[in-house]
Amino acid sequence: MPSFDFSRLRRFPDVEAPNLQAWDATDELLVARALAAGVPGEQIAVIGDEYGAITLALTDAGLTGIRVHQDLVTGRRALARNADALGLDGFASHELDAALLTDARLVLLQLPKALAELEEIADAVARWAAADVELVAGGRVKHMTLTQNEVLARSFGRVQPQRAERKSRLIVASEPLPVPQNPPFPVSRTHDGLVLCAYGGAFAGAGLDIGTRVLLDQLPTLTAGRAQAPTVIDLGCGTGALAATFALHNPDATIIATDRSASAVRSSAATMQANGLADRVRVTLDDAGSELPDASADLVLLNPPFHLGASVHEGAGRRLIDAAARLLRPGGEVWTVFNSHLDHRRALSRAVGETEQVARTPKFTVTRSVRRA
Repeated sequence: MPSFDFSRLRRFPDVEAPNLQAWDATDELLVARALAAGVPGEQIAVIGDEYGAITLALTDAGLTGIRVHQDLVTGRRALARNADALGLDGFASHELDAALLTDARLVLLQLPKALAELEEIADAVARWAAADVELVAGGRVKHMTLTQNEVLARSFGRVQPQRAERKSRLIVASEPLPVPQNPPFPVSRTHDGLVLCAYGGAFAGAGLDIGTRVLLDQLPTLTAGRAQAPTVIDLGCGTGALAATFALHNPDATIIATDRSASAVRSSAATMQANGLADRVRVTLDDAGSELPDASADLVLLNPPFHLGASVHEGAGRRLIDAAARLLRPGGEVWTVFNSHLDHRRALSRAVGETEQVARTPKFTVTRSVRRA
């Protein structure tokens, strides 16, 4: 195994806790596989390297020119911070595109949760990488399924699962198959006149997740008596359903849709384009609105996640609640929908101000919080 000290890596600016670390055994197996392969760094692409463990271990081993794609901006910032702390460079960040994969002979992948995201990645590798490319995908055994092998087999002629080690397993895919003329993503679906578009990594795909639907049901109450031209932030926008719907019903509003996922941001931008809103809704890739000014919003719409990767954790939602408090003007409101078992109402009261329940279903709660002066 490589001698790189993985314990020096941090997750920051993502949530940090004693039970959350910045690497796992899968990272170590992928690094060992790459070092054994003897492929030059400039012919290696790394996808899904959450906090830089794979990229930095290979760079520390002397490989240069590695290309890396991370969907989350928190991961990108963590990689940059870890690299700076360790004095390492010689890699380049890319989006999931031809520049990432052209002439790549080895692609290392931390398996994503969503099968659609895996399908998009597999198609991209088969589409743009070298003809003799080897895609080595790894994950924790408890999160792996046979369906992942089937998805890879749509883009590769050979898919070979390896023996499990330390509760992780690698899958080696090779012999890329011919790809269709157009990439399979984004996909789109229409919901009561609203077109939602989604790339592979977007939560709920082109569907309208039930939490968002519950919040949208409150739109008439939410907009009643509001200022004529409010500034609205859809914080953690996903595919942009909340921002797009609000824009369609409030043509004078200034609306910003922001998310830390590049896949979500691409999806949201496509949603705005499909609904004729590209000039009215600004879509940004950011970590909890960190690049937006304090006290700049009259209204924040929030459907916070309750997972960090494969772990159930309220930390990601709490970060967005704190961000909403920072972004709101005094007297501004955050309307939040969340799974009813979560203790977000208390967190909203503490961070934002007075919080009332607006609606409740067997699974979800909608609250209205007013920013204290």
